[in-house]
Amino acid sequence: MVTARNEVSAWRPRVSGVVEVFHAQFTEHAYPMHVHDVWTLLIVDDGAVRYDLDRREHGTAPGTVTLLPPQVPHNGSPATAHGFRKRVLYLDLTRLDESMIGPAVDSPDLLDPLLRLRVAQLHTALADRGDALEAESRLALIGDRLRDHLRPQPVTDPPADRGLAHRLRELLDARLPDGVGLDVAAKLLNAHPSHLVRVFTATFGIAPHQYLMARRVDRARRLLLSGLPPAEVAPATGFYDQSHLTRHFKRHTGTTPSRYARGTWPS
Repeated sequence: MVTARNEVSAWRPRVSGVVEVFHAQFTEHAYPMHVHDVWTLLIVDDGAVRYDLDRREHGTAPGTVTLLPPQVPHNGSPATAHGFRKRVLYLDLTRLDESMIGPAVDSPDLLDPLLRLRVAQLHTALADRGDALEAESRLALIGDRLRDHLRPQPVTDPPADRGLAHRLRELLDARLPDGVGLDVAAKLLNAHPSHLVRVFTATFGIAPHQYLMARRVDRARRLLLSGLPPAEVAPATGFYDQSHLTRHFKRHTGTTPSRYARGTWPS
């Protein structure tokens, strides 16, 4: 016998375009027919969901990404005995416009391993309030890939623009502690956000958010060795708090800021 289990967490991240993040695990709960005024982008991590969309029955096959359009009625219920566990992003119409609604109704379940990986990575970034640039970058690439599915076009490589990539790097360096949002950077540099991410990555071999984090860790190392305590280093280098600094610092150096600062001079 399966014990009924309903677990929900939801929050509103400070990332433009994301209205809500919603994580849930249900064993018996069934959604009635309803509509949203935003896009629903979901992945199912365990189990499966059966749903009706525009009077047609669908199901979340393993490894798929499901995109439900705004203003189109749908429901949802467990398709397995133990229920399902899902992660959902609600995206406003600045990410996908109304012209995409028809194609999404026709093909809501997308079998795309790269898209699924990027959605999962975005959820991880959104769970950390200090990783806004990473979340914005991943969201921009997800938007491009969704549009490719809904409105297929010939695949062409974007023209190389090393000058644009260097200007973005200069902007990231200049605003290292405070950071700069991807949309703001795009306006300042007169470029589309996803194009910025692609050009920067193609030019330097590293994504903008990875570059920014590496530069912040480098600056943190210098400040720690100068004697500044981790609690003061974190805000001085653009980290949300000390735990945010510790997580990324350990990922980059293999040790915590406190242990790094206690290092000794070679004899």
